[in-house]
Amino acid sequence: MVAPPRPDRITVAQAVERYLSAVRVETVRAVLSPATERSYARDVAELADLLGPDRVLDDVTGEEIDDALVRYQAGPDGRYADPAAKRGPGRSTATVNRFRQSVTRFFAHATRHCWVQADPMQWAAPPAKVREALRTERTALSAAAAEALLDTLHDAGTTPTRTPTRHDQRLAARDRLVVALLVVLGPRVSELVRTDVADLLREPDRTRWRITGKGGTTRTVALSPPLAAAVDHYLTTLRPQLAARRPDDPDTRRALLLSWRGRRLDTQAVRALLARAVARMPETYRRPTTPHALRHTTATLLVADGWDVKVVAELLGHTSIATTGVYLDRIDGELAAAIRTHPLSGSLRAESPAPPGATPSTSLR
Repeated sequence: MVAPPRPDRITVAQAVERYLSAVRVETVRAVLSPATERSYARDVAELADLLGPDRVLDDVTGEEIDDALVRYQAGPDGRYADPAAKRGPGRSTATVNRFRQSVTRFFAHATRHCWVQADPMQWAAPPAKVREALRTERTALSAAAAEALLDTLHDAGTTPTRTPTRHDQRLAARDRLVVALLVVLGPRVSELVRTDVADLLREPDRTRWRITGKGGTTRTVALSPPLAAAVDHYLTTLRPQLAARRPDDPDTRRALLLSWRGRRLDTQAVRALLARAVARMPETYRRPTTPHALRHTTATLLVADGWDVKVVAELLGHTSIATTGVYLDRIDGELAAAIRTHPLSGSLRAESPAPPGATPSTSLR
């Protein structure tokens, strides 16, 4: 009988270093996105500070993990420069649960590599349920609002702004393409900025986009003629000018979307250009929105238009339609429209008012 392997009694700091090395390998293999790698690195580094970097990892108990989670939740939320901008003190339940997921993944890795005899997460308290409502800026736009957003992009190059744009920063063709792809196809913003020119399969009669999603999975979606035309316009007019600013950068030569300095566009730049587009929307439709809200918009409008949820799941890169269901937001007026178009709504004929003293009818015809 083979004896079980003896645990490697390493410190928390040593375990974090080895774990992050494995995470970097998964990022290079495109199993994890760079944003996910940064999130894991930030979370396990904070875990090390909470547990003590010199502590032997195998000595950590479930109760100590619970204590670390409580102290993490009570800590300041670094996303807010002004604590008064947040609804309450400390971090939200959703943020703590995300941190807990990072810790769970870390200890699962530690268990597989015999850094601990048993995973201490099995003795930690269960995570709290998130009861917060979805923030307005993360919910889907209505069809009219989405059309208004796209209309502002057509006027972006001609509409005067309060602050004149420098000639070398006129990026309307790129911004139109970015927002159109987000609204129509609903990719993750990380998928959009990772796209290379080679990922666009351009043929005379059609253009397809090969999207690399979570876990290194790929899906290929066909672009509509207007989207294909927007891609061609950007690639033939603006992108060569941007790429010429960094001719020796190999990533510049690969990347589809470039900044005005010629570097690959990042997620923060996408959010900033979306905010500029929203600021040009009519006041009636204008509200804060994010790239993720446009992903909700794609799913919600397609399903409302009668598309099968399985097709929408394939478009968004979901392995389960249950995940897609989370993206389906209720749009104001949708319930009323459904009642008006109910298949039995026309079966009830309006009856003329009964004369005074008449006996009310007891049946509907």
